Amino acid sequence: MYSVLIVDDEVHAVKAIESAIDWDKLQVSVVYTAYNIRQAKEIFDQQAVDLMLCDIEMPQGSGLELLEWVREKYPKTESVFLTCHADFEFAKQAMKLGSLDYILKPIPYAELEKVIVKATDKINKDSELAQFSEYGQYWFKQQPIMTERFWLDILNQTIPAYESSIKEAAAERYLPYMEHLRHMPILISIQRWRKKLSVRDEKIMEIALRNAAEETILNHGSYGHLVQWDKDKLVALLPLEQNDEPGLAALRERCSLFIAACNAYFYCDLSCYIGEPVPSNQLSAMTRRLASLDQDNVTLSNIVLHTSGKSSLTPEMKLPDLSLWAVLLKEGSKDKLLAAIDAHLKECTKLGTLDAKRLHTFHQDFLQMMYYMLQLKGIQANQLFGDDESIELSSRASRSVTDIYAWIEHIVTKAADYAKSVEETQTVVERIIAYIKLHQNKEITREELANHVFLNPDYLTRIFKKKTGLSISDYLLQERLQVAKELLMKTDMPVSAIAVHVGYANFSHFSRMFKKYAGLNPLEFRQNYELEQQRK
Repeated sequence: MYSVLIVDDEVHAVKAIESAIDWDKLQVSVVYTAYNIRQAKEIFDQQAVDLMLCDIEMPQGSGLELLEWVREKYPKTESVFLTCHADFEFAKQAMKLGSLDYILKPIPYAELEKVIVKATDKINKDSELAQFSEYGQYWFKQQPIMTERFWLDILNQTIPAYESSIKEAAAERYLPYMEHLRHMPILISIQRWRKKLSVRDEKIMEIALRNAAEETILNHGSYGHLVQWDKDKLVALLPLEQNDEPGLAALRERCSLFIAACNAYFYCDLSCYIGEPVPSNQLSAMTRRLASLDQDNVTLSNIVLHTSGKSSLTPEMKLPDLSLWAVLLKEGSKDKLLAAIDAHLKECTKLGTLDAKRLHTFHQDFLQMMYYMLQLKGIQANQLFGDDESIELSSRASRSVTDIYAWIEHIVTKAADYAKSVEETQTVVERIIAYIKLHQNKEITREELANHVFLNPDYLTRIFKKKTGLSISDYLLQERLQVAKELLMKTDMPVSAIAVHVGYANFSHFSRMFKKYAGLNPLEFRQNYELEQQRK
């Protein structure tokens, strides 16, 4: 529905137009009236006016002056002039100011209705054009994002890997798509940042790295598409006609230039993996094949690899001498241990025996050895390696030889330094108590404890009782029976199994000692505890 303003100093002329026109038929919902320019301006300031019917000759200001003001303030309003004089200059000036039409008085109402229809049609078209223009600007602004999302959906198979499905998705998104083209994917994988970066700095580097990829690999963005596939992975898609040769040598050279620029300016190591040209519906499978190449590349950085150049691993991998490493770790020979690990990893790299799975296995074996040695020394691994740096290095350890050595060097150094500081600050009695807690499930002799702290057994016995008020044997008995109480209350282990767990091979002897310590035999103690829990 539309709104109309009639402006004329002749009241009868205004009333005549109001009553003569079938406004409902013309989809006009409201008709405003004004008898001079001032009243007209007041209406414009208060109401929306789609069409103005205006007399030219008025005593308080001409319609031409009003139209000039309307054009400046309300340019979407259409205007039609009404006048008694067929003056060409009036008509010329009216058209120049943007008047839609010019009607002579007395007004032929049938002609006026046609002019009003003409005006509303123009208003409709202008509105549609404005909407289209606004949408078009938005579409062109968003097209690069929509295009990248389209190819990302293909890589992730959010769009099913069928040519018909891909073609339909492109049409739904109003994106140009040529189904006869093949695409050669190049996976760009950031392996590590060589400089500690804040989140903001890393984002800036990622943008710079993307721009460098568009400039070198995609020829300033004019050749193909670049897709952010994962946090540290980009995929460049190079389109090829059916009979085009990929030109691998030139492509390798462009990738090498890109890697060199990233090494020099963006503080990162990365590699490029070049795939085979495939139709769009095979892009996901080819890109995942490149991702598998990247995952298994745990030894090389800053290289360009092609799918055809993948060599198979040798069937056997030399296992490290973990028993020797354990001795070095236990004795605190940090430098010798790190040198042995470095030599082993370099040999594996030289022989090409490492892939992601084997590196993960090595990671787990080393971790097991490390945790066992920490346990022997009474050190809690979660307290030692719970800091942000340790967690970050551990999360990256299985990604490459460089990353796993950085992690090993970190934890070995930290563990060795901590163990040394503990040994220097821990008293003899504290070391004996820690040893008893660690070995309370087996027989421990006084001589064994004395050897552990390099003291005479009699002297050790005296200082231990002076410090704790208990003999070593009484303290050991107390510790074992306390553990037995915990197991009776909190587990369903058989009493005989608990006896073995705390170092008693003879069940009857265990029961006698427990009753002496707790006042009840083990079975009675468990039953009493269960009854107390039921009452609560």
